Amino acid sequence: MPVSYERFLRSQLSAEEASELDVVNHLAERLLAYLEQSAAEINTVHIHGASSAVVQTLVSRLLTRELGFREERLIPSDIGFSTRARPDFVYSIEPDRGILAEVERGGTTTNNHDLKDMWKAHIAPNAQHLFLIVPHANWNAAGLAREHPFNRVVGRIRSFFGDPRREVDVVSAHVFGYGSEVLLHPHTDEDLRHAGHGEA
Repeated sequence: MPVSYERFLRSQLSAEEASELDVVNHLAERLLAYLEQSAAEINTVHIHGASSAVVQTLVSRLLTRELGFREERLIPSDIGFSTRARPDFVYSIEPDRGILAEVERGGTTTNNHDLKDMWKAHIAPNAQHLFLIVPHANWNAAGLAREHPFNRVVGRIRSFFGDPRREVDVVSAHVFGYGSEVLLHPHTDEDLRHAGHGEA
Protein backbone atom coordinates (compact mmCIF):
# COMPACT_ATOMS: atom_id res chain seq x y z
CA MET A 1 0.00 0.00 0.00
CA PRO A 2 1.35 3.46 -0.84
CA VAL A 3 2.06 5.98 1.89
CA SER A 4 -1.03 7.95 2.91
CA TYR A 5 -1.08 11.62 3.78
CA GLU A 6 -3.66 13.99 5.25
CA ARG A 7 -3.15 17.66 6.16
CA PHE A 8 -5.27 19.75 8.49
CA LEU A 9 -5.13 23.55 8.85
CA ARG A 10 -6.56 25.92 11.40
CA SER A 11 -9.59 27.69 9.92
CA GLN A 12 -8.15 31.20 10.31
CA LEU A 13 -4.50 31.94 9.56
CA SER A 14 -2.52 35.14 9.86
CA ALA A 15 -0.45 36.30 6.89
CA GLU A 16 2.69 35.18 8.73
CA GLU A 17 1.26 31.71 9.39
CA ALA A 18 0.17 31.33 5.77
CA SER A 19 3.69 32.24 4.63
CA GLU A 20 5.22 29.86 7.18
CA LEU A 21 3.21 27.02 5.69
CA ASP A 22 5.33 27.18 2.54
CA VAL A 23 8.28 25.88 4.57
CA VAL A 24 6.19 23.32 6.45
CA ASN A 25 4.51 21.98 3.32
CA HIS A 26 7.86 21.62 1.56
CA LEU A 27 9.24 19.56 4.44
CA ALA A 28 6.07 17.45 4.46
CA GLU A 29 6.47 16.76 0.73
CA ARG A 30 10.06 15.63 1.24
CA LEU A 31 9.08 13.38 4.13
CA LEU A 32 6.24 11.88 2.10
CA ALA A 33 8.61 11.16 -0.81
CA TYR A 34 11.13 9.55 1.55
CA LEU A 35 8.50 7.31 3.14
CA GLU A 36 7.37 6.22 -0.32
CA GLN A 37 10.95 5.43 -1.35
CA SER A 38 11.54 3.52 1.90
CA ALA A 39 8.22 1.62 1.87
CA ALA A 40 9.76 -1.80 1.18
CA GLU A 41 12.36 -1.39 3.93
CA ILE A 42 9.76 -0.19 6.43
CA ASN A 43 7.49 -3.15 5.64
CA THR A 44 10.40 -5.48 6.39
CA VAL A 45 10.86 -4.17 9.93
CA HIS A 46 7.25 -3.26 10.75
CA ILE A 47 6.29 -6.74 11.99
CA HIS A 48 4.79 -8.18 15.17
CA GLY A 49 7.29 -8.24 18.04
CA ALA A 50 9.82 -5.88 16.47
CA SER A 51 11.09 -2.86 18.39
CA SER A 52 9.22 0.39 17.93
CA ALA A 53 12.59 2.12 17.63
CA VAL A 54 13.35 0.39 14.32
CA VAL A 55 10.87 2.41 12.27
CA GLN A 56 11.85 5.60 14.10
CA THR A 57 15.48 4.96 13.18
CA LEU A 58 14.60 4.68 9.50
CA VAL A 59 12.58 7.90 9.54
CA SER A 60 15.28 9.73 11.52
CA ARG A 61 17.68 9.27 8.59
CA LEU A 62 15.75 11.86 6.64
CA LEU A 63 14.51 14.05 9.47
CA THR A 64 17.88 14.60 11.12
CA ARG A 65 20.43 14.10 8.35
CA GLU A 66 18.69 15.92 5.51
CA LEU A 67 15.85 18.07 6.85
CA GLY A 68 17.51 19.50 9.95
CA PHE A 69 15.29 18.10 12.71
CA ARG A 70 16.84 17.45 16.12
CA GLU A 71 16.05 14.40 18.24
CA GLU A 72 14.21 14.24 21.57
CA ARG A 73 14.47 17.64 23.21
CA LEU A 74 12.30 18.45 26.22
CA ILE A 75 9.58 21.01 25.67
CA PRO A 76 10.84 24.22 27.36
CA SER A 77 9.66 24.68 30.94
CA ASP A 78 8.67 28.34 30.55
CA ILE A 79 5.05 27.49 29.71
CA GLY A 80 3.77 28.07 33.23
CA PHE A 81 3.60 24.48 34.47
CA SER A 82 5.90 21.50 34.76
CA THR A 83 6.00 18.91 31.99
CA ARG A 84 8.48 16.26 30.90
CA ALA A 85 6.99 15.99 27.40
CA ARG A 86 9.71 14.97 24.96
CA PRO A 87 8.86 14.97 21.24
CA ASP A 88 10.68 12.48 19.00
CA PHE A 89 11.96 15.26 16.71
CA VAL A 90 11.80 19.05 16.55
CA TYR A 91 12.49 21.52 13.73
CA SER A 92 13.07 25.24 14.19
CA ILE A 93 11.65 27.47 11.46
CA GLU A 94 12.69 30.59 13.35
CA PRO A 95 12.95 31.50 17.05
CA ASP A 96 9.82 30.26 18.84
CA ARG A 97 8.34 28.82 15.63
CA GLY A 98 8.71 25.19 14.63
CA ILE A 99 7.48 21.65 13.97
CA LEU A 100 7.19 18.59 16.19
CA ALA A 101 7.53 15.19 14.49
CA GLU A 102 6.35 12.00 16.17
CA VAL A 103 6.79 8.41 14.95
CA GLU A 104 4.27 5.97 16.42
CA ARG A 105 3.60 2.23 16.24
CA GLY A 106 1.77 -0.10 18.62
CA GLY A 107 0.40 2.45 21.05
CA THR A 108 -0.77 4.95 18.44
CA THR A 109 -4.45 4.70 19.34
CA THR A 110 -4.55 1.95 22.00
CA ASN A 111 -2.56 4.22 24.34
CA ASN A 112 -3.76 7.48 22.75
CA HIS A 113 -0.26 8.46 21.66
CA ASP A 114 -1.72 10.44 18.76
CA LEU A 115 -3.74 12.63 21.14
CA LYS A 116 -0.73 13.03 23.43
CA ASP A 117 1.29 14.18 20.42
CA MET A 118 -1.38 16.74 19.57
CA TRP A 119 -1.24 17.93 23.18
CA LYS A 120 2.55 18.32 22.98
CA ALA A 121 2.19 20.47 19.87
CA HIS A 122 -0.51 22.51 21.60
CA ILE A 123 1.56 23.31 24.71
CA ALA A 124 4.97 23.69 23.06
CA PRO A 125 5.93 27.38 23.06
CA ASN A 126 8.35 26.85 20.16
CA ALA A 127 6.26 24.67 17.79
CA GLN A 128 2.97 25.27 16.00
CA HIS A 129 2.94 22.37 13.53
CA LEU A 130 2.80 18.58 13.96
CA PHE A 131 4.08 15.77 11.73
CA LEU A 132 2.47 12.53 12.94
CA ILE A 133 3.83 9.34 11.34
CA VAL A 134 1.67 6.28 12.09
CA PRO A 135 1.11 2.76 10.71
CA HIS A 136 -1.74 1.76 8.44
CA ALA A 137 -1.97 -1.46 10.47
CA ASN A 138 -0.45 -3.17 13.49
CA TRP A 139 -0.07 -6.95 13.57
CA ASN A 140 -0.82 -9.74 16.01
CA ALA A 141 1.19 -12.94 16.45
CA ALA A 142 -0.90 -14.71 13.80
CA GLY A 143 0.09 -12.13 11.18
CA LEU A 144 -3.33 -10.47 11.07
CA ALA A 145 -4.03 -6.76 11.40
CA ARG A 146 -5.27 -6.17 14.96
CA GLU A 147 -6.01 -2.49 14.34
CA HIS A 148 -5.78 0.18 11.63
CA PRO A 149 -4.35 3.30 13.33
CA PHE A 150 -4.03 5.64 10.34
CA ASN A 151 -7.77 5.89 9.64
CA ARG A 152 -8.58 6.40 13.33
CA VAL A 153 -5.84 9.01 13.77
CA VAL A 154 -7.07 11.00 10.77
CA GLY A 155 -10.57 11.10 12.25
CA ARG A 156 -9.33 12.08 15.70
CA ILE A 157 -6.93 14.79 14.52
CA ARG A 158 -9.53 16.19 12.12
CA SER A 159 -11.76 16.97 15.10
CA PHE A 160 -9.31 19.67 16.22
CA PHE A 161 -9.67 21.62 12.97
CA GLY A 162 -12.36 23.26 10.84
CA ASP A 163 -14.33 25.02 13.57
CA PRO A 164 -12.81 27.78 15.75
CA ARG A 165 -14.66 26.44 18.81
CA ARG A 166 -12.81 23.10 18.63
CA GLU A 167 -9.43 24.40 17.50
CA VAL A 168 -6.33 24.55 19.68
CA ASP A 169 -3.05 26.39 19.26
CA VAL A 170 -1.78 24.20 16.40
CA VAL A 171 -1.57 25.81 12.96
CA SER A 172 -1.27 22.58 10.96
CA ALA A 173 -1.16 18.82 11.50
CA HIS A 174 0.20 16.42 8.90
CA VAL A 175 -0.60 12.72 9.27
CA PHE A 176 1.50 10.20 7.33
CA GLY A 177 0.50 6.53 7.09
CA TYR A 178 3.24 3.94 6.56
CA GLY A 179 3.30 0.18 6.06
CA SER A 180 0.86 -2.20 4.48
CA GLU A 181 -2.70 -2.92 5.59
CA VAL A 182 -2.17 -6.59 4.70
CA LEU A 183 0.85 -8.62 5.77
CA LEU A 184 3.19 -8.74 2.78
CA HIS A 185 5.34 -11.64 3.88
CA PRO A 186 5.43 -14.25 6.65
CA HIS A 187 8.02 -13.72 9.34
CA THR A 188 10.05 -16.13 11.38
CA ASP A 189 11.70 -16.14 14.77
CA GLU A 190 14.93 -15.28 12.97
CA ASP A 191 13.31 -12.09 11.62
CA LEU A 192 12.31 -11.07 15.12
CA ARG A 193 15.80 -11.71 16.50
CA HIS A 194 17.26 -9.38 13.86
CA ALA A 195 14.59 -6.71 14.30
CA GLY A 196 14.61 -6.76 18.10
CA HIS A 197 11.68 -7.25 20.45
CA GLY A 198 9.17 -4.69 21.63
CA GLU A 199 5.84 -3.16 20.81
CA ALA A 200 3.87 -4.63 17.90
